[in-house]
Order: sequence, then structure tokens, then C-alpha cells
Amino acid sequence: MSRIDETREFIPVRIAVLTVSDTRGLDEDRSGATLVQRLTDAGHLLADRAIVKDDRAAISEQLRRWIADPEVDVIISTGGTGLTGRDVTVEAHRDVYEKEIDAFGTVFTMISMQKIGTSAVQSRATGGVAGGTYLFALPGSTGACKDAWDEILRWQLDYRHMPCNFVEIFPRLEEHKRRK
Repeated sequence: MSRIDETREFIPVRIAVLTVSDTRGLDEDRSGATLVQRLTDAGHLLADRAIVKDDRAAISEQLRRWIADPEVDVIISTGGTGLTGRDVTVEAHRDVYEKEIDAFGTVFTMISMQKIGTSAVQSRATGGVAGGTYLFALPGSTGACKDAWDEILRWQLDYRHMPCNFVEIFPRLEEHKRRK
């Protein structure tokens, strides 16, 4: 159950979207476009968007660039979370994590089970934190991106979400408040 404290002012989060693919460009990137549409519809800000090949070092490097960028609060990647030899996004994320958000993958799997049954075991969605930046790796399917945003991220990235006071765990939100 998700609750929003309507007495709090909404604070937009700056989100970078990374698509991991050997075959897609921006024009064909439906999952990245879905995430951009959903995050902007929710009032958040698109900080940046990129497409990177299925290469662990290249993915990790892009993640590190955004972690170091003070204009990026959250990174959401799509693609490369499966079980094939080319699926290295999870490993690239774990290369940069300071702490893993174990429950993110668990909750995502629970939601996926309702939609795709036991095929949910084929995805390795993950979340973590590095340098004060939150990172989430989602599967490459548009449906999985919709599910992750609609059922988890939309709530968890909203400062007004209760019972947690997100400013305590997401200190950059204080900076947003000071800018106003």
C-alpha cells in the first residue's frame, strides 16, 4: 500500500535513463521512451538519456559518470537483466553500488509474478545506491518498465510517500528545496 502525504510539497527528482542494447537507437527505444514519459508525467525531470551497448565496462562507466554528476539523483537502466551471455547490466550496476537495495528485486519479482507468472525468474532486476545516487536496473521490455515505474518507483521516488521521510535517505532533496 502506498500513501502520499498531500500536505508536503512535491519535489521533482532528476532522473537519467540508460538503455542497454546492441541493436536500438533512440528512435527504436520504446522502453526508454516509456520511462521518460512516465517520469515526466509524474513531474520529475529528465536529467539525461543514453544508449550503451551490452558491454559491462561501458555500462559501468556511464553509471559512474552520472553518479559523479550533481545534476543526477536517480539512474534507471533498461535492458540486459536477463540470463544470456550478453546480459551484463546487473553486473555493471553491482560494480558501482556502495549498497544494494535487496528488496527492490524481490518486490519487482512479486509484481512480475502477477503479470507473467513463473517467467519472472528470468529477470534479475536490481537496485542500489552509490555516491548518494539511486540506481535501478530494469528488464528491457516495455511492460516490465511500466510495472516497475507504476508499482514501485513512482511511489518510492516521491518525497511525499509515507511512512518514510525520503529526505533522510535521499539528502539531495534538501538541495531541491533550497533552490526554490
